[in-house]
Amino acid sequence: MNKDNAKDWNNASGINDPLTDLLTTGARALIQQAVEAELQAFLGEYAKVTDLRGRQTVVRNGYLPEREIVTGVGNVTVKIPKVRDRSGGRIKFNSSLVPPYVRKTKRVEAALPWLYLRGISTGDMQSALSVLLGDDAKGLSPAVVSRLKAQWAEDYLAWNRRDLSKERTVYVWADGIYSTLRGEDDRLCLLVIIGVNEQGEKRLLALSDGYRESKASWLSVLQDLQTRGLQDVPKLATGDGALGFWAAINEAWPTTQHQRCWVHKTANVLATLPDSIQGKAKAGLKEIWMAETKALANQAFDTFLRDFEAKYPKAVGVLEKDRESLLAFYDFPAEHWIHIRTTNPIESSFATIRHRTTRTKNCVSRNTLLGLVFQLTLTAEKSWRKIRGFKRLPDVIKGIRFQDGMAVIMEPEKTEETQQMAA
Repeated sequence: MNKDNAKDWNNASGINDPLTDLLTTGARALIQQAVEAELQAFLGEYAKVTDLRGRQTVVRNGYLPEREIVTGVGNVTVKIPKVRDRSGGRIKFNSSLVPPYVRKTKRVEAALPWLYLRGISTGDMQSALSVLLGDDAKGLSPAVVSRLKAQWAEDYLAWNRRDLSKERTVYVWADGIYSTLRGEDDRLCLLVIIGVNEQGEKRLLALSDGYRESKASWLSVLQDLQTRGLQDVPKLATGDGALGFWAAINEAWPTTQHQRCWVHKTANVLATLPDSIQGKAKAGLKEIWMAETKALANQAFDTFLRDFEAKYPKAVGVLEKDRESLLAFYDFPAEHWIHIRTTNPIESSFATIRHRTTRTKNCVSRNTLLGLVFQLTLTAEKSWRKIRGFKRLPDVIKGIRFQDGMAVIMEPEKTEETQQMAA
């Protein structure tokens, strides 16, 4: 939505109280302070990671272009800082308060899930919104918010029973998102599956709750998809090291290939190494997954094992045990590699939930959390882009073999007659 469209929409809806008026009273400054605090916490996580020259690897690097978020009460201009990864990696800062995929909303209600997952209780909702909405927040009493949450839960239940007989999923990403529940000792694990259909569109395929990403929990999710009509199993599944997920995949979708997420694997390997060597290790790992061919990737793999095996056998063991599944993406179109070798579609979309402010007394119930997360994901889904090279997906569906990202043209088998003619 460009600025002209945003202006036209505001005029059409009869809204005469744009948030630009509130920026002069300090609201914008408060938002900026909150984002800056997020950045400092993010940089603190990488403070000890240095390159071979002893410089901090992840540093602040100015700001992204200023952008506007269009809401039901006007436009909010935001300015998000960015970071630089000197090691050549792709570490980026995404504000959970103002995520990159939030662009517009035509209802005040659409902002409530974000505020709630930031740790605001039902009773605090009205006062929090009054800072931004003034008198317009009076109608958002705890009773109104409770009714909205009940509607979100109903919407989720209806979506979770939808017919999937017309769905055709080529790739899936899977991950578990944890959150604390009120009155329960164990943390609820949200089991999330995002899929790519044959048109290259990313869609939320499954959202459920389970127990610590166990095989039984994941298997229940996969079998439910099949019960509701999902016929063609995905060609490739990308996930982290959760053994329960892979065990469930082997049982429910035995023909689906496995791709271990390189982001998770890199973090697992670095966690076994001292800070002083992490820069070198990260560069070595990048040489593997950025290699042009599978043969070169295996060479880089062997080099990493040779360089670290003597002093850091634990790190080598963490990497080596998943060698085959880490390199599975080479058997698919090269245009798709950037998408299928990590679980980034889930990581980026659920950053707010992973890093939300948690206050024990305000933990939400199971039904509320599922409804809220569902609403957040629907908002994010609207901005998900098609994967690159989506026109190659029909080839993947047909079972055409790919080697190093390129389709392999199979020669037709020669009959006895053609062999005699050739002779």
